[in-house]
Amino acid sequence: MDFSNVYEDARRAEAYSKLEFPGTYYLAYRDLPGIISDHIEGFDALDFGCGTGRSTRFLQRLGFNVVGVDISEEMLRKAREIDPEGNYHLIVDGDFSQLKRKSFDLVLSAFTFDNIPTMKKKAEIFKGIRRILKNQGHLINLVSSPEIYFHEWASFSTKDFPENKHAKSGDEVRIIQIDTEDKRPVIDILWTPDYYQATYEKSGLNIIETYKPLAKTSEPYRWVNETRIAPWTIYVLGRTSE
Repeated sequence: MDFSNVYEDARRAEAYSKLEFPGTYYLAYRDLPGIISDHIEGFDALDFGCGTGRSTRFLQRLGFNVVGVDISEEMLRKAREIDPEGNYHLIVDGDFSQLKRKSFDLVLSAFTFDNIPTMKKKAEIFKGIRRILKNQGHLINLVSSPEIYFHEWASFSTKDFPENKHAKSGDEVRIIQIDTEDKRPVIDILWTPDYYQATYEKSGLNIIETYKPLAKTSEPYRWVNETRIAPWTIYVLGRTSE
């Protein structure tokens, strides 16, 4: 299976450009400012898989000098339209050669690895990210927990895809995003925590901290399963010794 560009699609790019942080997505970003404050020193950041620039703009608001990179020209077109002063670049198949070695304090990857198949390809890209991290820099890898594909959520539905329950790491799973105008199923790649651990080790990265944010009943959303099951996993990673 190749590293496919599932978001090189004008209709999907248009829908994503209108999506900020509603519902279940809110939990993915809610704790990031605190996590970043605890682990990141410096202000040079890369948003890997920036899409239409949602995470890039998020990091800008936190005071970072951000470069957004993506493999989808359609997504980048919308990012530049929304944020004409932003710094957005097209990269091809995880090629980081245009980025300077050891130049970033933070690399944020929000949901990008949900779409990248095979341990070989994931490890290749993680190695590329490791190359551009400063010695004390960190990668924050925000991914879907496997459980997101087996339950119903404020912002997602999987009830039409019972086969997801039998999926193993590397298998395709389907999910529908309720909060966008584009209701076509998104095809992701299931990857379990033990497979992420093995992939990180293969890539020269080590897990510093793992977060699994749960919703609070006091928050202004109609939660479904979010208060008891974490839909997202946030890994903070550092470089292993040379």
